[in-house]
Amino acid sequence: MDEILKQALLYDFYGELLTGHQKRVYEDVILNDYSFSEVAENLGISRQGVHDMIKRCNRLLAGYEEKLHLVEKFLSLREQVGQIRSIAEGQPDDHAMREIGKISAAILEEL
Repeated sequence: MDEILKQALLYDFYGELLTGHQKRVYEDVILNDYSFSEVAENLGISRQGVHDMIKRCNRLLAGYEEKLHLVEKFLSLREQVGQIRSIAEGQPDDHAMREIGKISAAILEEL
């Protein structure tokens, strides 16, 4: 998965667990694509401080994902729903309907 997409998904799921200051720095650098220098100047901190904050936030967000697996589950469910949609858009026969049933059961089990 693309690193920026991964960071954005982790932030979407776990960003509220960061402090306000961490969220502001992370959003500016990762989501708004500001440079470390721009963020440092705007917040009155060092460029190294911004760099360290981003690394710390990435470790925190990755740690939450290791424990909770919410992004992993989301991506799995999205893939399964995509499979159902592909099958349903074709000519659904008995075999297709059984496949939809299996995928649906797997989704319900994950939930």
